[in-house]
Amino acid sequence: MGIPVLILGESGSGKTYSIKNFDPDKVGIFLCEKNRLPFKKQFNTFKVKETEGEVNGRKITMRQGQVIQRLLSQVKAKTIVIDDSQYIMANEFFNRASETGYQKFMDIGCHFRDLIHAVNNDLPDDVTVYFLHHPEMDSNTGKLKAKTIGKMLDEKLTLEGCFDIVLRAHTDGHDHWFSTQSDGTDTAKSPEGMFEEKIPNDLVIVDKTIREYYGIGGKK
Repeated sequence: MGIPVLILGESGSGKTYSIKNFDPDKVGIFLCEKNRLPFKKQFNTFKVKETEGEVNGRKITMRQGQVIQRLLSQVKAKTIVIDDSQYIMANEFFNRASETGYQKFMDIGCHFRDLIHAVNNDLPDDVTVYFLHHPEMDSNTGKLKAKTIGKMLDEKLTLEGCFDIVLRAHTDGHDHWFSTQSDGTDTAKSPEGMFEEKIPNDLVIVDKTIREYYGIGGKK
């Protein structure tokens, strides 16, 4: 079972920048929207696009989430980053904007859920996958939560419930950091004793800590 980790943060909060300290050969990066990373250090990235194909003589469209799901097992690195993962849902929504009814919303939710399940169920135990995701305000609770597409998805899929680790990226305009537990205004969470409440926004540190905590590639 792989380990999915959700990183919530508004644009400019340092989510993508937190990748910078990785060894480029030890991380695989899927880009769902942007074409470039916000620093000069070079990484091998894969820009995810919808793909047209044919199955049993029937034309199909593989959505971004389905493309990533198919490629996950081919990544040799033990750490994988999916940058701007909310666009997996947003891009499918806009690409199917002319469709009426609820089916497209169910499909969007299923494609994202299936991607998380693929990480949980199909990847080796020593693979970590980071979903860098934008937040939004929950109109019912007033808490900051993972951004989805519409109330129907929120009612059927509590995104944070699919993750054991949800970190929130913060900035005061100068410094950047992650919070690891909710302060009552968001959905951040992590297992007891894994992190301090406030840690540097450095995914190398986060990844090392997770591996040591679970005893994969390090001490318990």
